[in-house]
This record gives sequence, C-alpha cells and structure tokens, in this order.
Amino acid sequence: MALGGGAARGIAHIGVLEILKANNIPVDMVAGTSAGAIAGAVFAQGKQADELKKLALKWDWKQRAQAIDLALPRSGFIAGDRIKKLLRSIIGDVAFDELKIPFACVATDIITGEEVVIDRGPVLEAVRASISVPIIFTVVKHGGRHLVDGGLVNPVPVSVLKQMGADFIIAVNVTPRLEHPAQMVHIKKENIDKKPQSKEPNLFSVIMKSFSITNSQIAQASLEGADVVIEPRMAGISMADFGQAERCIMEGGMSAIDAVLEIKRRLAA
Repeated sequence: MALGGGAARGIAHIGVLEILKANNIPVDMVAGTSAGAIAGAVFAQGKQADELKKLALKWDWKQRAQAIDLALPRSGFIAGDRIKKLLRSIIGDVAFDELKIPFACVATDIITGEEVVIDRGPVLEAVRASISVPIIFTVVKHGGRHLVDGGLVNPVPVSVLKQMGADFIIAVNVTPRLEHPAQMVHIKKENIDKKPQSKEPNLFSVIMKSFSITNSQIAQASLEGADVVIEPRMAGISMADFGQAERCIMEGGMSAIDAVLEIKRRLAA
C-alpha cells in the first residue's frame, strides 16, 4: 500500500485500512508520505486502525494547541518537539528492522530537492522528517541532510513500493484534484473594483493552501504504476481541518468499500 500525504486529510487512511482489514485484503508492505507515513508506521507495527481512530476523534482544538511549540523563525515557525512527543506516544521508539512488515517513508532534501527514502534507523525520526511541512515546521537534520515533507516530491509513493519489490500496489490519494486545473482566468474591467467574494486567508492558510495546490499538481503523476487507486472525497476539507476527523474516516471507508471488489478481482486474476 502507498499512503499519500495530506495533513488532516490523511486521517482518511484510517477508514481505508479498517475496510481492507475487514475484507481480508492482505498487505505485505507499506510506503507512506507525510500523514501517510504516520498511518503506515502504525500499520507496519501490526497495530489496529482502531488505535489511530480513537486518537484522531479525541484530538480536539485544545490538544492541537498544546502540540504547537513556537520557534524563532529560522527554518520554520514550529519547533516540532511536542509533535515528536505525540508521535512517540503513537509509534513508540521502534526501529525499521523491528517492524512486522517492510515500511519506508519519503522526505525531501530541502537543499538539493532530492527525494529521500528512509527505511532504516529509528522510525520516529523518519516520520518526523516526512511530515515536516516547509515553513510551518523546522527542518529535520537526518543522515547529513536537511529534510522536509516528502509531499513536495512524491505525494503518493507508488514508485517506492516498486523499488521495494511489490507486484500489486494499492495507492491511497487523499489530495483532491484541482477544480479548475491549468485554467487561465482573466479579470474583467468591470470587476476590478469589486470586493473579494471570500475572506482574506491568514498566513497559515496561505502556506497550507500553497502546499495543497502543489501536491494536487504532482499527485496524479505519482500514482502512475498503481494497480488500484483509492481516492476518498476530500473536497471541502482543508489540510488543517483536524476537526473533520469523523468525516475523513467515513470518506476513507466509503472509498475503500467501492474498491474492495476491484481489488479482489485483480488479486484473483
């Protein structure tokens, strides 16, 4: 399984994993990017999706606020130490070679722009690098590199699974397609002085929306080579909508139900 990035939208992976398990779909290896790296790391340990589900549903705004530790803006606004502590409570201090099934996650070298696949050493450090949204989180120093979110280069790591030797790949893409891809809009003269129809976004919204647009542009290319693609309906859910956890899980489950028959048919063939 290739689990894609998408911040809050990645909660949909929980619903997908629940349905696949309920339908006895075997998963022999996992690769994840960003939010998909968190879900993948938990799954690779043999833990149930229920554990992630409970955490996602009880993570209210107070707990989210407590997970933010502001840093002097050198490489990011949030230091990430509290996020790392939260990840440790979910993932633990396990190493890659201790996982029950093979797992790898993707990060980006912010200096060179290279895709960095991490599949050895502490899982916690790798996942922390994979979720490090640029500007929001400080960069992670790992293996002599400065790493940020893997969604910049490989939003849904199908290619990583191919390198790992997978022969049948299920990809889960939680980044909605752009409503008007590659469309040019001209502002008419009579509309120049009109007030904007929407509220001006804040800095955080601008950063997250910029990242989401970039992911949308390259996510489709990263799906190439997948045998089955599952795409939960994430339209209307932003990358910061952690309060929409229940809906995300439901959408993930519904999209997986639609895919189960196709997966079983393809596996049988």
